[in-house]
Amino acid sequence: MLATHPRLKFRAAFAALALTLHLSASAMSSHLIFLGTYTKDGSQGIYAVQLDAATGALSQPTLAAQSPNPAWITFSPDKKFLYAIHESQAQAVGFAVDAAKATLTPLPASPSPAAQPPAHLAVDATGRTLIAANYREGYVASMPIHADGTLGAPVAIKHTGKGPNPARQDQPHTHSVTLSPDNRFAIICDLGLDKIFSYALDPATAKLTPATPPFVVTAPGAGPRHFKFGADGKHAYAINEMGGTIAAYDYTTATGSLTPRQTVPTLPADFKGENTTAEIRIHPNGKFLYGSNRGHDSLAVFTIDAATGLLTPVEIVASGGKTPRNFALSPDGQWLVCAHQDSGNLTVFRVDPQSGRLTRTANEAKVPMCVCVLFYN
Repeated sequence: MLATHPRLKFRAAFAALALTLHLSASAMSSHLIFLGTYTKDGSQGIYAVQLDAATGALSQPTLAAQSPNPAWITFSPDKKFLYAIHESQAQAVGFAVDAAKATLTPLPASPSPAAQPPAHLAVDATGRTLIAANYREGYVASMPIHADGTLGAPVAIKHTGKGPNPARQDQPHTHSVTLSPDNRFAIICDLGLDKIFSYALDPATAKLTPATPPFVVTAPGAGPRHFKFGADGKHAYAINEMGGTIAAYDYTTATGSLTPRQTVPTLPADFKGENTTAEIRIHPNGKFLYGSNRGHDSLAVFTIDAATGLLTPVEIVASGGKTPRNFALSPDGQWLVCAHQDSGNLTVFRVDPQSGRLTRTANEAKVPMCVCVLFYN
C-alpha cells in the first residue's frame, strides 16, 4: 500500500474541519421550537417550527407528537426528553426528543386514572425530579425521573386557604414552578392565595420541604402567576395575573426567601378594559424583562438595574394577535416569538440588544390554540 503524502493528510484534515464547521454553522442557522397547545380548533398536540436565525422567518409548523391538551411543555436539562402536562393522576407524560427530525416519541408510562391536569411543569437541574403546579386542585406535586426519562409516582403537597377575590380565589390555585439557580429551592406561585411559596428540594428523593419562612405574601387580589430569577440570582420577579403588575424581589439564597422591593404596572395608565397578565421572561443578557397582557394584547418591556434589580419601563407594544398567553426569547436573544391562544398565530419580534425594544417583523405562522413556546436551540 502506498504511503499517504503528508500534504494530502493535511488537506484531508483541513477538509474534514471545514465540513465540521460548515455543519455547525448550518445547525445554528435556525432555531428549533416546540409548541404546546390546547387540542381544540384543529390542534392535535405538540408542534414544531423552525425560526430562521438571520431573518426571523418561520417554517410551516409540523405535528411533533399527538397528545391531549399539552398546554405546558418543558425539557430535561440535557434536552433528551420533553415533558407535557397530562390529564391524569400521573400529572405529566414524557417524550424522547429527536431534534434532527423535529419529532417526539412517547416514553413508556404506567396507566394512570384520569384527573385534573397541572398548569405548569419544571425539571430540576439534575434531571432527577419533575415538579408540577396543579392550578385546579391547588397543590404542588413532585415525582422522580428515572434514568430512561420515565416518571415515578407524584407526591402532592396541598395548599389551604383562599384569597379576597371570590370569583378567582375561592381556593388555592398553584400556577407555576421555578427552580432557584442553585437548584436548592422550588418557588411556587399560588394565584388563589396571593402567596409565593418556597420549598427546599432534595433531588435524590424528589422530596419538597417547606422553607423557613415558607412563603411571601403579595398584594391582596394580585394573583401571582409566573416567576423568573434575574441573571445574578439575587433578584427575582413575579407577574401578577389579576393585578396587572410585575413585582420585584430580593432573593436570599441561604433560605430561599423573598423580600418585596418594587411593583410596576404592565399596562398604560389610561387603559380601562379587561386584562389579565400571562408570561414573564428575562432576556439572555439579563438586562431586560418582558411580560404579556391578555386583553390589552401587548408585550411590556422593562430594563433591569444591574445593581439593584429594580425595573424601569421601556415600552408597551402590540403583540400582533389575540390573547398572548405565552412567548419566549431565542437563546441568542435576537428574537422573541409570541403565541396567541385565541387568534392561533405566532408573531416574531426582533430584539434590540442595547435597549431591549421590540420591532415586529412580518413573519408569522398559524398554530391553533397555541399556548406554550419552548426553544430547543
